[in-house]
Amino acid sequence: MSSPSVINAADLANPLPLARALIGRESVTPVDAGALDLLAGALEALGFVCHRLTFTEEGTDPVDNLYARLGTEGPCFGYAGHTDVVPPGEGWSKAKPFSGDLVDGDLVGRGAADMKGGIACFVAAVARLLTERGAPQGSIAFLITGDEEGPAVNGTRKVLDWMDGAGERMDLCLVGEPTNPEGLGDMIKIGRRGSINATILLKGRQGHVAYPHLADNPLHRVSRLTGLLLESPLDAGTDHFQPSSLQLTSIDVGNKAANLIPGQATVKLNIRFNDLHTGEGLAKMLRDTCLKACDGDADRFELTTAISGEAFLTAPGQLSDLISNACEAVTGRRPELSTSGGTSDARFIKDHCPVAEFGLVGQTMHKVDERVPVTDLEALTGIYHRILATYFGEAQS
Repeated sequence: MSSPSVINAADLANPLPLARALIGRESVTPVDAGALDLLAGALEALGFVCHRLTFTEEGTDPVDNLYARLGTEGPCFGYAGHTDVVPPGEGWSKAKPFSGDLVDGDLVGRGAADMKGGIACFVAAVARLLTERGAPQGSIAFLITGDEEGPAVNGTRKVLDWMDGAGERMDLCLVGEPTNPEGLGDMIKIGRRGSINATILLKGRQGHVAYPHLADNPLHRVSRLTGLLLESPLDAGTDHFQPSSLQLTSIDVGNKAANLIPGQATVKLNIRFNDLHTGEGLAKMLRDTCLKACDGDADRFELTTAISGEAFLTAPGQLSDLISNACEAVTGRRPELSTSGGTSDARFIKDHCPVAEFGLVGQTMHKVDERVPVTDLEALTGIYHRILATYFGEAQS
């Protein structure tokens, strides 16, 4: 049974038809394949004003994005997500990756969990709210990118810049990433660790192992450097963050000869860090450590760093309470407030407004046979509906 290509407005209160249709679009980063057209059509049927935003930079692929808003007044509750997906890979056994098939009570396909299913649930939640109450006193916004699984250059960051220029503002934002490890109701992300990648080139002088006095072995400085980096933990963690983690990812000299002292060696590492640190501060720490390993000689190494995101925390409060209370009412479980895991586009949104992440179960995301139980789609829609009903009920009281 193939996924539908057109969604009737009357079907939008049910998340399944839209989820199946979105999965049917092969929107592997950075290709949109009509996914945002489909979503914009659904939102326009609910009364949203949609803006299609395409951004590019020299040397990058253009990326399609969508900003949609229902209402013009505050407060504005925002929902953020992405329609792009990772490549399907080989070995799908339950269904074709872009079929959106239903198999044994599961919706199967690339993006079912991450995160086309979550987007469909929020659309369905809005549709139910409008049916029950009409337009809320305030606004609902969607910020949907096609660049979350890619380099994240022409997506959410640039949409936020466009919003600032257009006078568009969200008061709170829920990112629909699949945050739950095992069951719906496990976990809300109220922050994320930062991430910095580093490449260190240690310079030496090539020579014969029998004549070490005529060479300069960079591997000895590699040993000294890695020892200094790993000799003590960066920190012991905080109330909301686990300890920062420095992980070596590669040590390479490209040396295939047993009797050769190499002329250079490369060390690569990643640091996932909590809010006790900044990327800039850790880059300085790495440089200082390199200097120490090289006896203060800056000419004996080159350090390159790339910060993919800073650590951030949305303190427990209004947004986490809205999500937790709704989740507990629907599932009977109160989620853990966590900052674990990798990065997401919440790292950009946190500079715009308070942000938290809550979505489907992520056990199969990025895997073959990615899937989500249809019952979870209904439950998540119920949670999102309660969040909106409570938020706008408070706004109107």
